[in-house]
Amino acid sequence: MIVTVTINPAIDRTFTTDRLVFEDRTYILDRTETAGGRGINASRVLHSFGAATLAVATAGGESGQRFECYLQQAGFPFELVPINREIRTNLAITDRQGLTIKLNEVGPRLTGEEVSRIEDTIRHRLDGADWLMLCGSLPPGVPDSLYARLIAVARERGVRTLLDTDGPPLRLGIAARPTVVAPNQQEAERLLDTALLTRSQALTAAVQIRQMGAELVVLSLGSRGAVGAFSADLIEAVPPPVEAVCPIGAGDALAAAFVWALLRGSSPPDALRWAVAAGTASARLPGVQFATLEQTRELYDLVELRMA
Repeated sequence: MIVTVTINPAIDRTFTTDRLVFEDRTYILDRTETAGGRGINASRVLHSFGAATLAVATAGGESGQRFECYLQQAGFPFELVPINREIRTNLAITDRQGLTIKLNEVGPRLTGEEVSRIEDTIRHRLDGADWLMLCGSLPPGVPDSLYARLIAVARERGVRTLLDTDGPPLRLGIAARPTVVAPNQQEAERLLDTALLTRSQALTAAVQIRQMGAELVVLSLGSRGAVGAFSADLIEAVPPPVEAVCPIGAGDALAAAFVWALLRGSSPPDALRWAVAAGTASARLPGVQFATLEQTRELYDLVELRMA
């Protein structure tokens, strides 16, 4: 069982346009609305790949009711922790060339009582879990240390953890020694306060992040693939050239596929290959869609692993 956590979920509205330009009109070709959040997206991928997953998230207000309705259509089990305020709505606009603009709300302010209920729910769901995936931002009112506390509890119970977040929760969470940390390039740049423009800089960054406390590091670099820092191994996973239609959610697919592969017995380098294949295959799809296992397998052998 892989438990995913999304404390700051959203209604995700995505508009696909013919082009994105300044000071001229553009036409909406398609629009979708789904239950969103990194953990929710990870559970979608895991469920599609045949893994057992449980998504834990918060929900409140009318938007929370719509969020629950969308989750009921997703096909995987979930548990919602009620909160008093509306969950956020995020907007993404993407064109047919893959150019994307994302506008995210900060999220509702949670009370101390609500934070306690969330933490108690997650602790309870650790019983029988193999993995805990802590995904996405923390809304106002939630201590930056929450992910770190949950990582420590999971380790005590023998549950492996993946951390996928940003800012202070990322820094504190890494110090709590998660099994895997999976930042994207921008999150790693903020964490290390440096630009990652070259291959050498990305490789160095992955090593530095691992030295901060994580057992395994998967640094996502978008169309350039990913870098994995695993014990003594430093590996690049380079995807084949593809036409990226919509990159939204590709990083969530990458993180989910990495955990899925480790759970089924893959080595970290092989799991990295699966992860990059899943992220790349998802980016080829229009709108916010996630590649199936079959679509991921088509790219798996085309992902090149390079020892750094």
